[in-house]
Amino acid sequence: MMQACGTQFGYNRHPDQDRTAGSPAEHPVIVVGAGPVGLSLAIDLAQRGQPAVLLDDADRIGEGSRAICFSKRSLEYWDRLGVAQRMVDKGVVWSVGKIFHGADQLYQFNLLPEQGHKMPAFINLQQFYAEAYLVERAAQLPGIDLRWRNKVAGLEQRNDSVLLTIETPDGPYRLAARYLVACDGARSSLRRLVGAEFRGQQFEDQFLIADVKMTAEFPTERWFWFDPPFHAGRSALLHRQPDDIWRIDLQLSPDADPVAEKLPENVRPRIARMLGHNAFEFVWISLYKFQCRRMEKFIHDRVVFAGDAAHQVSPFGARGANSGLEDAENLAWKLARVLDGTSPERLLESYHIERSAAADENIRESTRSTDFMAPSSRQEARLRQAVLALARHTEFGKRMINGGRLSVPSVYDTPLSTPDSDSWRGGPPPGASMPDAPLHDPDGRPMFLSEAFVKAGKKFTLLEFANGASPDLPDDIGVIRTGAAGFDDPSGLLSERYGAAPGVAYLFRPDGYVAARFRHPTAAAINAALARATATERGL
Repeated sequence: MMQACGTQFGYNRHPDQDRTAGSPAEHPVIVVGAGPVGLSLAIDLAQRGQPAVLLDDADRIGEGSRAICFSKRSLEYWDRLGVAQRMVDKGVVWSVGKIFHGADQLYQFNLLPEQGHKMPAFINLQQFYAEAYLVERAAQLPGIDLRWRNKVAGLEQRNDSVLLTIETPDGPYRLAARYLVACDGARSSLRRLVGAEFRGQQFEDQFLIADVKMTAEFPTERWFWFDPPFHAGRSALLHRQPDDIWRIDLQLSPDADPVAEKLPENVRPRIARMLGHNAFEFVWISLYKFQCRRMEKFIHDRVVFAGDAAHQVSPFGARGANSGLEDAENLAWKLARVLDGTSPERLLESYHIERSAAADENIRESTRSTDFMAPSSRQEARLRQAVLALARHTEFGKRMINGGRLSVPSVYDTPLSTPDSDSWRGGPPPGASMPDAPLHDPDGRPMFLSEAFVKAGKKFTLLEFANGASPDLPDDIGVIRTGAAGFDDPSGLLSERYGAAPGVAYLFRPDGYVAARFRHPTAAAINAALARATATERGL
């Protein structure tokens, strides 16, 4: 069997290890776990001027493909971190999915049917590539101190800091931090150290993942089967990855022997029946059961949890890694403001409010998908059969099929948002993410709104559809202004997507979410919305 691509990093002793236990080195923030979530968070913090120590107990990345589907929202976040284009160039871009019942196609969908976005709906990219690109980006930033083979073995909460005991090949040492962010995955040791556990549901059905290398003429689409002829009574999924690698998921029975089912000699006949040939090599084989559960609280004093350490969902719908990246995006700007003293600590409470609600939504969607794909009762099985039969003849039947509803950006019901005071017929409401659109900059060069947002400083930014003089704004607010001497909207898509007319303005948060919108903006209204979104007014 071929080995999944991997990169190994050497352990390096750090001067912090030479300090006495009684006077440990102190850092503003320590991030534990150098996966996509931890790396992205550390990069985001460093770009906001906050140094971060990033610890990982391993010395390598790339053990298997693991997550492969990264959403448009994740790519837009990575674009702000300086790595998205590399991901897109290497990845397999797709937007079309097809659902089959038996050998027959029931319907297809397009996740990005409209044009005028910088990033595609989804890319497929093996996680080890994503991590490698993020590690290289982190190495470019002097504010990130990445330490391999540093394992957190102990944790002590103090009034104004967290004290850690770190195990290394040279023995233990201690570190202190104002905040600790746990991005150490589903088996989080930090979750255990703070005495917290998951609540939720574990599913008994097992799924076989096989990454195979082959030359194939299948289109670059997501194909999902219910009861396929090559795997009767179960479900199957086929996805293309870079390097002529194909991801295949096969549902197995709950009582299948996990050891026997992973043996290549047992997997090969299953894959050969699916493909109709034997001309492939195995790159990675894994078997998993999955869980839909989360921590009750994402913040435990000065320890903040993100990604799989905070919540878990089934892999169907690509909601795991993408929701973890939304955690990082949500947390980074808030933690940076708290660390530099421009917002009070209570701003961090909104991280739990917003991201725990997003986790609940992802768990609901993931559980519904699992119940439909792997019914656990006769009633659920009968319902699925009825829906699949209806879908052959009706549009509403097609809409009821659930083969894994794919990840979409969260919409926050949050105290940071200023409720609308005017009526709106379109455009993203407060708490929604910023839709992209094509623009021309003041010099006539084509660009996208998402790029203009980066150039404005990735801070609170006002998008103005200009109508005469602009209101006076604080110095720390960026401005994207359309109209005379500003950005141009030659396609009209910007105005269309924002339901805009002359005079309209949107206030974006540093994570690209809408904090407020105004039909007739005034300096007082904008300042009030800014105070609310930064928790510098009462109300959070």
